[in-house]
Amino acid sequence: PHIELQFSDANAKFYCRIYYAEEFHKMRDVIMESSEEDFVRSLSHCVNWQARGGKSGAVFYATEDERFILKQMPRLEVQSFLDFAPHYFTYITGATQQKRPTALAKILGVYRIGYKNSQNNTEKKLDLLVIENLFYGRKMAQVFDLKGSLRNRNVKTDSGKESCEVVLLDENLLKLIHDNPLYIRSHCKSILRAAILSDAYFLSSHLIIDYSLLVGRDDATDQLVVGIIDYIRTFTWDKRLEMVVKSMGGQGKMPTVVSPELYRARFCEAMDKYFLMVPDHWTGLGINC
Repeated sequence: PHIELQFSDANAKFYCRIYYAEEFHKMRDVIMESSEEDFVRSLSHCVNWQARGGKSGAVFYATEDERFILKQMPRLEVQSFLDFAPHYFTYITGATQQKRPTALAKILGVYRIGYKNSQNNTEKKLDLLVIENLFYGRKMAQVFDLKGSLRNRNVKTDSGKESCEVVLLDENLLKLIHDNPLYIRSHCKSILRAAILSDAYFLSSHLIIDYSLLVGRDDATDQLVVGIIDYIRTFTWDKRLEMVVKSMGGQGKMPTVVSPELYRARFCEAMDKYFLMVPDHWTGLGINC
């Protein structure tokens, strides 16, 4: 299902492997409003991008038009995605065609690119994942990365005012909503809950853990923009070992690394509590019918 391309100029040889080329092409055709030509044109001009708040040490790039984010993938993540990809295509395409709510930030392509310079013998290879930029065309006042865990989920800011320059975490959000709760309308709450429950069940059924809900508050519209990100890492043996070690020194807190089922339950419960529903004049009707 993969396509490999090689080409060269006077100084270097270039290489590109397009993972699941046809499947990604079909999925993009279903879910994207823009054309395939626009997608290629965006990818042809990329710049280094500094991901705020990330701990993985991964290298990021962004297209110059800011429509897409490119993330360097370690080999383990590449293999995890290759195993997961057929299920992902089915889930995303089905949700779009059947109009089922989903909060998964869309992965739009995975590539291995490389070059070898014949003049100085330098070479480089990168595995890259292309994902939609959830905040494209928006100005975010605050951004949160939420996992539903309270272990090491606090960011200290330089000043008392927390801005979009820092990606805040779960404990930061809890402090904020103590005085300024995140209220959303009842129908938004219903759709968000349905999307998170469905997505988390799908991910846990394929042993995916460590995903987050990325939340941004648009300064211009005062809207919340949300999407589930980082849903590639599976519950492998090293994660099992990390879970055991952290549970031994957790001082009563649930460890950050837990089984897929426990991760899903904790994630869904926390996201449900973080966003409070504003009752409307229909709320409560029909309960006793």
